[in-house]
Amino acid sequence: MEIIIQPDARAAASMAARFFTQTIRRQPSAVLGLATGSTPLPLYRELVQKRLDWSSITTFNLDEYLGIGADHPQSYHCFMQENLFRHVNIDQGNIHIPDGLAENPEEHCGQFERGIQTAGGIDLQLLGIGSDGHIGFNEPSSSLASRTRIKTLTERTRLDNARFFGGAGLVPRHVITMGIGTILDSRKVVLLATGDHKADAVAGAVEGPVSAMNPASALQLHPHAVFCLDSAAASKLARVDYYNWVFQNKPSWQRLDED
Repeated sequence: MEIIIQPDARAAASMAARFFTQTIRRQPSAVLGLATGSTPLPLYRELVQKRLDWSSITTFNLDEYLGIGADHPQSYHCFMQENLFRHVNIDQGNIHIPDGLAENPEEHCGQFERGIQTAGGIDLQLLGIGSDGHIGFNEPSSSLASRTRIKTLTERTRLDNARFFGGAGLVPRHVITMGIGTILDSRKVVLLATGDHKADAVAGAVEGPVSAMNPASALQLHPHAVFCLDSAAASKLARVDYYNWVFQNKPSWQRLDED
């Protein structure tokens, strides 16, 4: 696990964006796993500004609300189109986001999982982290071996997302999400976290025990997981000096490409 701490949210997002820029430039046909929410917005804006070639890129999104369609303003289909896809030259046929109106949601989950496998697996997966440690919509107590499936949101997550819907009562109770096992199958994972409200979850994920009660802690088991944090999100880590020293002294062959 690599911990990269930047002074502020913008710098943390820019650092995370460098991993995606490098992957797209080096692997023109890469398969990317993408996330939604307010945290990755600066990352997506930076990727758009770089005018990269997305023509052969394939994407799979982590999750979607169950019961709302792609044209709903708070759907993740709408989010991704508005904030990334309509600004880059991606083939719309290469975009995969769970269908919140699937006629048979359980069957759709299996199809989505098989779609990832057919594409050759995810090369680089972007994650955020919830204030309770959830990744995707894998709430605390989720199986660390779980695959794409239907989940019930906790009230805490619904409250966290209430601002997008105009009230907690309007937030759907169920979602389709990649499982933790699905996420761990990705060849590389970049988790972006900013703000002091994420500090407890980050500390538990990085320095606490591996536990289903903090789903992000499962990333300790991943062979190539990177946490890109701002100083606020890193504020409760015990070994900040060590993480900074490691990053500053990386060998040349491990360094990210310069823009």
